[in-house]
Order: sequence, then C-alpha cells, then structure tokens
Amino acid sequence: MIQTEQIFKSFGPLTVLKGIDLSIKPGEIVSIVGPSGAGKTTLLQIIGTLDSPDSGKLTINGVETSKLKEKELAAFRNRNIGFVFQFHQLLPEFTALENVMIPALIGKVKAGDAEKKAKEMLDFLKLSDRMTHKPAELSGGEKQRVAVARALINHPSVILADEPSGSLDSHNKEELHQLFFELRKEFNQTFVIVTHDEQLAANTDRVIHLIDGVIQH
Repeated sequence: MIQTEQIFKSFGPLTVLKGIDLSIKPGEIVSIVGPSGAGKTTLLQIIGTLDSPDSGKLTINGVETSKLKEKELAAFRNRNIGFVFQFHQLLPEFTALENVMIPALIGKVKAGDAEKKAKEMLDFLKLSDRMTHKPAELSGGEKQRVAVARALINHPSVILADEPSGSLDSHNKEELHQLFFELRKEFNQTFVIVTHDEQLAANTDRVIHLIDGVIQH
C-alpha cells in the first residue's frame, strides 16, 4: 500500500535521509524508532506528502505522488492520509465536533453529511458528551482522541502519527495505544507511528529502526 524507493533528503549540507526503501501493507501498525535527529519526522512528512524528497519515489495505493500537481496532491492527501500530532493541533476557536468535521469539509463533503460522520466518529471514540466543548475544556486524552477522530473522518488509507502519546500521562497514553489496535480491528486501519515510547513500539506489528538517516536491518 505504501512503498518508498531510495528516498534521499537533505537540508543544506546535512543529508537527513539516505536511500530509504520501505514497504507497508494495508492494516499494518508500524512504528519508526531511533534517536533524535535520525530523520524519523522527516520520513513521516515525506510519506504524508507534506514534504518532497530530493530523489526517490513514493507510491501510495498505486499512485506515484510525485506525478501529481499541487492541487491534485492536496486532494489525494485529504482523501488518503490522516495525521495525529504530539500536541493534537486542534483549532481552539472550534468545538470538538467542528474540529473533526474540517477535513471532510475540505474534501467537499456536504456540511450535513460531514456533521453526521463526525458525530459517528466521536461516538465511537466515547466522546459523545464532549462534542460541543472547545479544546480548552477538554483533557489531554480527550484532545488526542478528538485528533484521532479528525484523522479518521475521511476513512484514510493510512494514519501517520508523530509522537502521538508524547504529551500524555501514563493512563491516557495506554488508552491511546489500545485505541490504535481497536481501530485496526474495526476498520483495518493502517498506522505508521513515530515514537520514543518503547512499550508502544514493542506492541506494533513491526519496528523500523532509523539511525543517521538509514534503516537498520
């Protein structure tokens, strides 16, 4: 489903990724681990089409992303990729429900249909009673579950998570980790997770060790 071939990326004189070959199957939960500065987030951003490699090829669901024009790529990303970040990145002026609806509305889903889908997602994540609350009124765990609901709203092929439990306490961290596996069971959802959390990494289907821009086999 996701295939990278010889991905290289540099920032000035520093080469961050050095020929990354990676294949991820549908329904897999894969963790990417390694020391700070190893290139983990850069690789995740390239897989998420938020950044472009200097050379190499990225294919998602049979589509070579470099061949898409800017607007086509944005639409492809909106349909196929969901994102969960360490600090949730919710818009503070909007309610939980409105935050979850945003990717669907960007994807030209009618407002009524987007609201229905968002409510279903929030209900599935046990947040029905928090829909009208703004982020400042939610706990850390609730904010991150809203972010997961937002990532899921368009039923993407893959969810990319960058240190998703990094800002959570141990209880909420455990709940979030369990949620990923529930979503795989329910939706056959694919996850690629950058993490420093050894417990989360140990529970994933596969751990990819990235050191100095190279996958260690």
